[in-house]
Amino acid sequence: TPAQSNAIRWFLLVACFALFGVGLVLRALWLELGERAFLLQQMAERDLRILTLPAHRGLIVDRHGEPLAVSAPVEDLCLDPRVFIRERADWAPLARMLGWSEGRLAQVVEASRQEYFLYLERDLNPFRAENILNRGIPGVFLVPGDERFYPAGAIASQLVGYTNIDDQGQGGLELEFNHWLRGRDGRMEVIQNGRGQTVRVVRILSRPKPGRMLRTSLDLRLQYLAYRALRNEISKERARSGSVVVVNPQSGEILAMASFPSFNPNNRATFIPAHMRARAATDMFEPGSSFKPFTISAALASGRYEPWSLVNTGNGVFRVGDYTIRDDADWGVINLTTLLEKSSNVGAAKIALSLPRHYLWQAYHDFGFGQTTGTGFPGESPGLLHRWFEWPPAGHAAIAYGYGVSVTALQLARAYSVIADGGIRRPLTFLDLIHPPRGRRVIPARLARTLRTMLETVVSPAGTGFRAQIPYYRVAGKTGTARLFLHGHYSRRVYNSVFAGMAPAGHPRFVVIVIIKHATRAYFGGIVAAPVFAKVMQSALRLYGVVPSHWPVSTPPIILNGREPLS
Repeated sequence: TPAQSNAIRWFLLVACFALFGVGLVLRALWLELGERAFLLQQMAERDLRILTLPAHRGLIVDRHGEPLAVSAPVEDLCLDPRVFIRERADWAPLARMLGWSEGRLAQVVEASRQEYFLYLERDLNPFRAENILNRGIPGVFLVPGDERFYPAGAIASQLVGYTNIDDQGQGGLELEFNHWLRGRDGRMEVIQNGRGQTVRVVRILSRPKPGRMLRTSLDLRLQYLAYRALRNEISKERARSGSVVVVNPQSGEILAMASFPSFNPNNRATFIPAHMRARAATDMFEPGSSFKPFTISAALASGRYEPWSLVNTGNGVFRVGDYTIRDDADWGVINLTTLLEKSSNVGAAKIALSLPRHYLWQAYHDFGFGQTTGTGFPGESPGLLHRWFEWPPAGHAAIAYGYGVSVTALQLARAYSVIADGGIRRPLTFLDLIHPPRGRRVIPARLARTLRTMLETVVSPAGTGFRAQIPYYRVAGKTGTARLFLHGHYSRRVYNSVFAGMAPAGHPRFVVIVIIKHATRAYFGGIVAAPVFAKVMQSALRLYGVVPSHWPVSTPPIILNGREPLS
């Protein structure tokens, strides 16, 4: 009957719904009990993220604790393209906040649509980053980080170096001690919502370990004074470049190392590769007459010569094969001390030719030429000292006065430190030392004292380096002027100007090396480089309170604790 048919249909309909309901319950029970682990894993893969906790990079400070490199907190603006690509209405506002065109943003997002992480802009200041984040744009989030800042700017930029966008050292001390400064990043698990925003931190997988502070041997005050004196002289003489190195000879600590031209490490838009290298460590040059003290040292150490030994320079012209050696004047017969005072090339060449080549090479090598100085500085050059059996007769003569050998300003500083420190050669260092390293004796202490006394005559009124004089202090040093080798021959118009010296000469506290390249006005080392030496050395003596070697007649010595101070 119709009534029975309706009843059957209703029964079947209810039975179907009941079976469907029972099926749903059974499926739910199966998913809860049998597939729970799998489903939780799938959920975690979609919502659980592992974020990096950046480690704070260590400070770089000078020997007095003044900052040379610090890290400031910044934010990296990041994007989850898979979330953001669905929010077309937010593309234009975000592009405006970034200063981009909407087309550029669309191109970036489309290219990374399968990724869940993308950097939009690095190193934003926290205020701007928060303003963008507060717009609540889906898929946009921040990752904290650090930006490196260099308070000394261009004054110490080649030496301190710089970091890249990922805060890794790329030059100078930042690169050499990157392992010490960088620390170790941490990691944490977070849950993010569909907008890519962090909802909850699940756990810290590893905590960040901050980098360690690097205390250097540098004195920022002296670095500034050296840089200023060098910059002013280069500008005055219209030279191309230059370097100044200041070393404590008793410890090998480098107190200043300035180069010009320089660059501002806080503004990457101004980076010029040619201005970014530390010239004092990387650039080789022929030292000219500043190399003569090491030839005289070898002669005195041989036992065949004394400071008063005579050498005949003739009329100032000396031929070795096809090579002609000339002096600036006819000095005639002079002793070794006068040879240094007047800077006789002929006299130095004749002395070198009287010594065996292998003996002379070993003497130069003992002073550290042809080797790095032990700093470990990135890109440091070992210079060039050919083996003795490669020297032709003219090369044997020319090396005596600084041709046919190439050095760096750091090498020259270490070699002069041997003379200043009583014949001990120590490795140079950029670290603030508690105890100086053990050195190696290169020449006897008596010979070192003799060389210092001879070099004092160079700075006397009759010497080539009289402009390096410092009132009330004994100064020992040597000038150097070398022609540049250009286009297959030595130029007669382009020179390197050098002055290397120490003070006080009796017990040297500082060694200062000055090299100025391509001076176009005056070019003699005694005219161009010696005044820079005097300014830098006088500043160092004043800053460290070094007692004068002698007192002016009109001023009595100051009495300290009942005793006169010693030089």
